[in-house]
Amino acid sequence: MNQNNYCVIMAGGVGSRFWPYSRNHRPKQFLDFFGTGRSLLQQTVDRFRPIVPIENVLIVTNVLYRDLILEQIPDMRPEQILCEPARRNTAPCIAYAVSHISGKTDKANIIVAASDHLIMQEREFQRVISTGLDFVEKNDVLLTLGMKPTRPETGYGYIQIGGVPADPDIPKMENISKVKTFTEKPNAELAKVFVESGEFLWNSGIFLWNLKSIRKAFRTFQPGIADVFRDGEAVMGTPDEQAYVQKVFATLPSISVDYGIMEKADNVYVMEASFGWSDLGTWGSLYSLSEKDKDGNVCLKSDALFYHARNNIVTLEPGKLAVIKGLDGYIVAEADNVLLICKQEDEQSIRQMVTDAEVKFDGKYN
Repeated sequence: MNQNNYCVIMAGGVGSRFWPYSRNHRPKQFLDFFGTGRSLLQQTVDRFRPIVPIENVLIVTNVLYRDLILEQIPDMRPEQILCEPARRNTAPCIAYAVSHISGKTDKANIIVAASDHLIMQEREFQRVISTGLDFVEKNDVLLTLGMKPTRPETGYGYIQIGGVPADPDIPKMENISKVKTFTEKPNAELAKVFVESGEFLWNSGIFLWNLKSIRKAFRTFQPGIADVFRDGEAVMGTPDEQAYVQKVFATLPSISVDYGIMEKADNVYVMEASFGWSDLGTWGSLYSLSEKDKDGNVCLKSDALFYHARNNIVTLEPGKLAVIKGLDGYIVAEADNVLLICKQEDEQSIRQMVTDAEVKFDGKYN
């Protein structure tokens, strides 16, 4: 195992699109959706253990979840949990982790991944990641993983790869191409065009790069963020690190690494892969991945009886029974003190429902 390999897992989100199952005090990355006995975060850490020394795994999260992470991953040390004092999207999150790693080594090869993705073929995933790490170790590139689309999905970003010559100093490798464009969540018509063209991949949001390349990219395209962490280099890895981050983090812009870096850089490459990936971002994505009965109904954790009902997803507290009659394409989800009944096609409005509940009931149901 390469001791220069590092993994940054982003685990600070609240997963509001999975409300009421995902709540502020225990977001979706800490939940076991499929009854495996392991949460999404635990599965993510397990996935990287054969590739990255556990001491080189960093989890960036909200300070509210620090103790929960240490409870779920007991062989991680407290200093491996990097706490964001404010939510500032993925670019500041990654910049903080990069700065922390810089305090330990100048030769790191870094994977950045979300804590809530589902990977069905883990050995193939590990093979792909190992190949990608070898590639970024030797080349000044920013690499992302692209998934071959299987349907015109409107909930994912897309990466175009057609007709872009690779840089002459970058060795050719099978399934690795230079990126032409990024497109965020197209409408259904455009997504269909993308899939039919054969030039587009789904953007997995999994990134690989070496330390030198990503630091250079931040200095070039996000100098304000880079300057903040350059000023704090002396305290990274010391007892004063958290106090410095607490002081400066809220001053950083809220910007994604996709928009802030990847869409601007000219050394961005994508590695096409297929290992049963889903970002598990919505009830709809969970429904599509779950085992269904003859009428297309899904029941998770609880029991259910369906009468003249089709294409529903139901999850209640274990030991409870749902009796569903006459519904087609609904989400029926109960957790703690909230019951949600919503058409699957309207699931994008769940975030607004969470906001409305927070305002009307003073956060009681969040």
